[in-house]
Amino acid sequence: MDEQNGNRPTKAEAAYGLVRARILSGELVAGAVIQQGPLARDLGISTTPLREALRRLMSDGLVELDAHRDARVTALTAEEARDLLEIRRSLDPLAAGLAAERRTRAELDAIRASATQLLPLRTDPNSLELATHREFHAAIYRASHNQLLIQSLDSLWDKADRYRRLALETGRSEEDLDRTHADHLALVEAIAARDTETAAAVMLAHVNASLGARAATRLTAPEDTHV
Repeated sequence: MDEQNGNRPTKAEAAYGLVRARILSGELVAGAVIQQGPLARDLGISTTPLREALRRLMSDGLVELDAHRDARVTALTAEEARDLLEIRRSLDPLAAGLAAERRTRAELDAIRASATQLLPLRTDPNSLELATHREFHAAIYRASHNQLLIQSLDSLWDKADRYRRLALETGRSEEDLDRTHADHLALVEAIAARDTETAAAVMLAHVNASLGARAATRLTAPEDTHV
């Protein structure tokens, strides 16, 4: 951090946060070329801090840069959707099981509180609606008391949100919404009861029926399906 700025973010840090938010919200569409000059003017900065921000976003896997410094938003692919789903099938149930075993009273209260704040995800969710789901899952992750696991799952969330938005483009049925709500309640109950097996099983079923799973199915063309 620049000493002259104190706690204020640098222009590059501010640009990183703003561009990242536009990518995750879908304002900057997956696969779209990023017009750096107009975007820099829109953000009220020069292209130098913007390029620094884009390099950081490239390391996050949200932006691609070529040798000519052209930039585009990373495309959504069937392979990445599958990879995210496979990792979450392993790590999310592990986190839920550990949370049931290790959670404190305060952590259980936080999980319950975040569950009451959950907002249903329909077509084109806003950032607040998505954030309520992130906080619920993050509260469960924190209760696992496994820092590597917490960091791994948190780092996946931004990428996964882009696939959630893709899945939501076709809408959701009331049955889907009811099932998701029931999963959330069952997770809270299992963690409260310190039932590690049920917590892990419910989380696995939750991931298998998730928006990420729907996105992976949507992006997989019939000819890419392996027998």
